[in-house]
Amino acid sequence: MEIDDIKHQASTPMMAQYFRIKSKYNDSLLFYRMGDFYELFFEDAEIASAALNITLTKRGKVNGKDIAMCGVPYHSYENYLLNLIRQGHKVAICEQLEKPEEAKKRGYKSVVKRDVVRLVTPGTLTEESLLDGKKNNYLLAYCEDKVRAAAAWADLSTGEFSVSTINKENLDSLISRINPTEILVSEKFTLALTEGYNESGSKVTILGESEFDHNVAKIKLEKLCSSKSLEKLKSFNSLEMKAIGGLISYLEITQCGEIPTLKAPVKDNFDTFMQIDSATRKNLELTQSLSGGKSGSLLNTINQTVTGGGSRLLERRLSCPLVNSDEINHRLDIISFFSKNQSLIDKLRLLMKKVPDIERALARLGLNRGGPKDLGLIRDGLFIAEQIHKLLYDYKTFLTLSNSISFLSGFKNVLDSLNSSLQTILPTSSKSTDFIKPFYNSQLDEFRKIKTDSKKLIMNLQNKYIMLTKINSLKIKFNNVLGYFIETPSSHSKTMLSEEFLNVFTHRQTTTNSIRFTTQELSDLAANILNAESKAYDIETKIFNDLVFLVLENKNIINLCANSLAEIDFSSSISLISNT
Repeated sequence: MEIDDIKHQASTPMMAQYFRIKSKYNDSLLFYRMGDFYELFFEDAEIASAALNITLTKRGKVNGKDIAMCGVPYHSYENYLLNLIRQGHKVAICEQLEKPEEAKKRGYKSVVKRDVVRLVTPGTLTEESLLDGKKNNYLLAYCEDKVRAAAAWADLSTGEFSVSTINKENLDSLISRINPTEILVSEKFTLALTEGYNESGSKVTILGESEFDHNVAKIKLEKLCSSKSLEKLKSFNSLEMKAIGGLISYLEITQCGEIPTLKAPVKDNFDTFMQIDSATRKNLELTQSLSGGKSGSLLNTINQTVTGGGSRLLERRLSCPLVNSDEINHRLDIISFFSKNQSLIDKLRLLMKKVPDIERALARLGLNRGGPKDLGLIRDGLFIAEQIHKLLYDYKTFLTLSNSISFLSGFKNVLDSLNSSLQTILPTSSKSTDFIKPFYNSQLDEFRKIKTDSKKLIMNLQNKYIMLTKINSLKIKFNNVLGYFIETPSSHSKTMLSEEFLNVFTHRQTTTNSIRFTTQELSDLAANILNAESKAYDIETKIFNDLVFLVLENKNIINLCANSLAEIDFSSSISLISNT
C-alpha cells in the first residue's frame, strides 16, 4: 500500500506524525525511533526486510489492511545501516527529541516530538564502526561549463577538503585517484556520463542546478573558515566555488541544516603530481588489485604504517606520485634520517602504535555525533604526541628536515582539561553517565553520593529523628503516593504533635494505626534522591559540552598535530621498508 494513498487516513497521532516526517523524505528509508528500536513502516519495511533479511511483521491496520513493519535495535543499528547504504539506499534517521515524560506534560495522549536529525548516504558516513580506519571516505561534487570543469571533494569523517579545476577529459583520472564513495552532479550533467561513473562503484546523486551557486558558496565558506583562511578563498575561480557550493549544500541537506566542521579547502594542483588514467592505475594495482581487493596491491605490500592517519596518507601519496624533484628529495631526506636512526625508530614505533584516530574523533565531535570516548581518544592522542615530541626534540637533523615536530606540542590547556576531567575508560555515547572523574565537580560528587548512599542517608536521618523524639519505633518509609515520609505508631501522636516539635514535623496523614509526617530536611533529601540521577546527568552533560567546545575551539592545532603524527608514521614506515 502506497503511503500517498493513506496518509490522510492516519488512525493515531503517532502515525500522523510518521506520515508528516516521511513526506519530506520519500526517496529515503525512514528509521523512525520508538524507544529501543528504529522502526520502518509500509514500503520502507518491505524493502528493509528483504535487504537485511529480517522479519517483516505488522502494526495496526489502515482501511482494513495490515501496516507492514520491521525494526532494528537502536543500540546495534550500525551494521544494519551499513548494509542498507552498501545496497544503494539512503536512510533518514528520525530521533526522539524529548523524553516520554515531557510529552505527557502536554497531555496523556501527546506524541513524543520526533524529527530527522541526519540523512545517511555513502559519502556522509562518520561512525567509526562503519568506516575503514585506513581509508578515506570521499564525497565529490563535480560541475562544468562549456570549456572547463571543477571538482570539490571532502572526507566528512576527517574534515579534509580539496578543490581543483580540471580538464573534462581528466575527470576519469580524478575519479580513479580520489575513489569517492559518492559523486554529486547537477541535473544538467549528461545521463550517459552519470551512468558511466556509476560503474566505478560510486553512488551518483543528482542535485538541482541552484545548489551549485558560487555566491552562496562564498557566504557558507566564510562561516566555515577562520579569518586567516579567508585569504585563500580569493584563489578559487567561480567554477571551483560552484563545486564547493554543491558539496556544502549537500552536506547541509544531509546534516539537516548544520555545516560540518571541515578544514579550509585546499587547492589541488594537477601539475604537482603524475596524471594516471584509470586503466593504467588499475593495471598498476597501486591501491587495489585487479580483483578489486587490497590484497596483492602495492599499497598492501608496502604498508607498514601503524596509525589510521598514516595509512590514509600513504594511500593518498601512492595515488598521486609527486613530479616536483625538490619535494621528492625532501621526503627522501626525512626517510633517510629515520633509516639511519634505527634505535629511534624502535622507540618511536612503540609510541606510534598507541596513537588513536584523532582526526575522526574530532570530526565526530564537530558533527555533534561524538561521545566521551572521542574526547578520550583526543586526550590519549595529544598525550602520546607530547611524548613523541620529547623523543624527537633531541635530534637536530630531524628538527632541520621537518616542521612536523613543532605541531606535537602547544595544547597544554586542552590536554590538562581532558586529563583532569575524564575517566580512563570511557563510554561511546554522550547519553552515558559516570565518565567524569570523582572530585572534578563537587556538585556532581554530591549527587553521585546521594544516588549510591541514599539508603544510608535515609537511615542517618531516621536515627537523628529517633534521638530527637526519643521514639524508637519512628521509621522513614516510602510509597508512590506520598514519596518519603516519617511514620510513628498512633500512640505517639501526642508527642509528635506537641508544641515542642511543631516547627520540626509537618503532619501529612493519619491512618488507623499510625501517624505520618514530613520535615523540610526530609523533603530536600527526598527531592535530591529522586532527582539525583537526573541532576548528575545534567551536570555531566554540561561538562561534556564544555569540553567539546574547548576541543573544537582548538581544532586547528589538534588537526595540525594529527597531520604531523600521520607524516611521522608515513616516513618512519617507509624507512623500515628501505632497510629490508
